[in-house]
This record gives sequence, structure tokens and C-alpha cells, in this order.
Amino acid sequence: MSGLETQKQISLSFNRGTLLLTGLTRKELPDACGSCVWRWDTRVGAWRCDAIHYATIYKALLERFGADFSDEVMKPACVSWPKIELPKLRPEQTEALAAWSQAGCRGQIIMPTGTGKTEVALAAMARTKTATLVVAPVRDLMYQWHRRILRAFDVDGGIVGDGLSNIKSVTVTTYDSAYIHMAKMGAGFGLLIFDEEHHLPGKFRREAAILSTATMRLGLTATPHRSDGLHKDLDWLIGHVVYDMPFREAKGSTLADFDVVRIPVVLTDSEQATYDQCSRVIRHFIISRRKEQSGYKWQDLCKESGKDPQARNAQKAYYLKQSIENRAAEKLRVLEDIFRLHKGQQILVFAGSNIMAIEVSRRFLVPTILSHTRKRERLAVLDSFANGKFEVLVANRVLDEGVDVPEAKVAVVIGGQGSTRQAKQRLGRVLRRTGSARATLYEVICENTKEVQRSRKRRKSDAYERTIHRRL
Repeated sequence: MSGLETQKQISLSFNRGTLLLTGLTRKELPDACGSCVWRWDTRVGAWRCDAIHYATIYKALLERFGADFSDEVMKPACVSWPKIELPKLRPEQTEALAAWSQAGCRGQIIMPTGTGKTEVALAAMARTKTATLVVAPVRDLMYQWHRRILRAFDVDGGIVGDGLSNIKSVTVTTYDSAYIHMAKMGAGFGLLIFDEEHHLPGKFRREAAILSTATMRLGLTATPHRSDGLHKDLDWLIGHVVYDMPFREAKGSTLADFDVVRIPVVLTDSEQATYDQCSRVIRHFIISRRKEQSGYKWQDLCKESGKDPQARNAQKAYYLKQSIENRAAEKLRVLEDIFRLHKGQQILVFAGSNIMAIEVSRRFLVPTILSHTRKRERLAVLDSFANGKFEVLVANRVLDEGVDVPEAKVAVVIGGQGSTRQAKQRLGRVLRRTGSARATLYEVICENTKEVQRSRKRRKSDAYERTIHRRL
């Protein structure tokens, strides 16, 4: 068989989240996109690589083999929008969209919470007119994207997740559902939009990007950095950062001005006694273990807790300490004062645990949204809060990311992590600008506990630079 005849058989196809290259023998290693991406699949006698390399591989093979190369990868459908009703983009949004377009419609847009990243993404969809998959971190955001697309384009998009598997040319899904189903739908979309993109680099969730042939990719977030350093992988999973808006540029213009009020509280005598006893139990166990094993860490304790009673006892002491911090009785008294001070205003309360959120809900007869709250109830509560029927809304982590609560101008943090990401996300819930109204974030902290350290870590975020901190 002649070399020309061999070339005529060269074809590229999509197969379960990978690209399959046939027509080249095992000795003919393809140089398209670098030989390191290819693996010889003995089952089918062909070269195979991840679908994410499609754009580069297609160009290289076309240049090398020309008409003798056959591209059999399914082409994403073109979308004709029934209507386009989008708000006029602000200058920073226009600049972000232009930067993404100039980068070949690939890259990350980093803008503070509340500056309208969703509008930029919808404008990108309107401009590209290609089949689009929107990936969101949780079901609430998935359905929120579905509603926004319906309102903006009059398109009833498909949904993959929450027990549904309805794939259309415009589809919304969650990260967990995306990596599970991308092997079968990875060639159907020309544009991938990753909302809250910092969720993508996880061990399994990254498959949502790797198993797709989409040549256009858009990542959105206010907080790209991860403690494990995997945010660096976003450059090849999505594209480089094309637009990064510092928080200080948004404050007072796009976002509302705000104050941070730190309210220290103390534990009751019984709470403090139990807290100190738990601290001694943990400290004694760690010190004794480190005498036998230098560098003994909390992760080691968790591994031993299933078989070592002492480790289990120390772990229980740790969780009891957390419970005391999260559910301190004085926090409820302070909450009551804040509710009275801001009577008639919309208030968001961020608890440190589901139990505390439920306790606040029962004590003050206000609604709460938790991770297990059903979809219909969540929508009813959010709509009632947005319409002013409910003045207070309590949550643990559900409202940390993306959920639109535009009218709230007061937030109270009574528990949480030391993460600067969570701090910026919670602050962003009350920073959507409405007139000249000023936002207030209350941070209720238990003195003489680990909450003090977590509060200091949260305030290292650039969102808290040059911010008025009042201590009551």
C-alpha cells in the first residue's frame, strides 16, 4: 500500500470523551499537538487522546495532510436566538467581553461578585451563536442559569442534573453531572461556560473540560485561587486570564460602598468550660502522638479515628468545640439586636452549620435555605425574600456562590470558614448597587476561640482593603 493511499484513510473522530485517529500505524506517531498526548489503543488499532486537544490537533492534521485528512468529529449546531434581550453592558463588562473575543474566545474573566459576570457570559452566547453548555457548581445556580437564558433568549434550554438528562443545543448542568455525562455529549457544544470556575480543577470535575471538543471556553469567578494550587490548571482547561478586575475598582462604582462591623461576643461560663476541656483533650492527644511520630497532623488523627478510641475521642472533642463556636448563645442575642436595628431592611444571615441555621430559623421564625432544601421551596423562599415578603433569610453555604439576592444590603456572618474566597462571596451578596444605599456586613466573633483566627484570615482578602472596620 502506498504512502498516499495510507494518508487517504486518515480520519479523526470523537469516541467517549476522546479523539480517535485512524489511518496511521503504531510506528507512525502523530506529531499533531505533540506526541506526548497520544496513546496507542491496541483494542482498536488506532491513536487516542483527550478531546480537549481537538482545536490544535485539527489544525495540525489539516495542515499536514490537507484533503487526505477527514474530520468526522460532530460539529456543534449553530443557534438562532428567537430574541435577544440583554441589558446594555457597562464599560468594564464590554472590556471583559472584548478581551475574551480577542483571545480566540478562550479564557478566564475574573470580576468581583455582583459586577455582572453572568451578563458578560450571556453576551458571549449571543455573539458566538453556537451550541453552549453552562456548567454551574450547584443545582440552584443551574436552574438560575436556565431561567436567565429563557428570559434573555426565549430558549428553553436542556438540563442535565438533578435527575434530569435533557440535552439540547443550549444546556445547563452542574459540575458533578458534567464530568459524568461529558463522555457522551462532549462533541455537541462549541462553547463551554464554567461558572465559579474554581470548582473545575478538582480531581474528577476537571473531566468536564478534558472530555469536550469545545473550541470556545469561558471561565467566570471572583475568586480563582485554590488552597491546593490547582487553579494553575485552569490555564489549559479553559484558557489564560484575559480580564481581571480588582475589587477596589468596583467598590463605590459598580458595587455599593460598605462597612464591616466586627462584634465580639463571649461564651457563657459553661460553654467556655466545655470549650477549654475539649482543647485540652485535643492538645494532649496531639502532643502524645507527636512524641511517637513527628509531624503528626490532623489528617492522621482522622485516619486513626475509626480504629483508635483515643483518636476518636479527640475528634469528637474537636467537633464539639466547633459546635460551641457556631451555636454560642450570645450570638442569638446579638442577632436579635441587629434585627431590631435594621427593621424593615432585607437581611442575610450566614451560619457556620446547618444546626445553627435551623436554630436561628426557629428562634426568630424566619426562613432558611440549606443544601437539602427542595427546589420548589428554595424558589418560593428566594422569590418571597426578593419581593420583601420575608425580611430575613438564613443559610449555611447555599448562598455563598452566585445566587442572586439583589435587594439585601445587610449581611450577618455568625460562623464560617477562614477562607478569603468565602468571605468575598458572602460580602458580594449585599454589594449589588441600588442607588446610593450603603451595605453593612456584621461579623459576630466568639472571643478566646479559634473564630478570632478565622476572622483574621477572612479579612486578608483585597475586598477588605481600606474598609471601615467598627468594633462594637
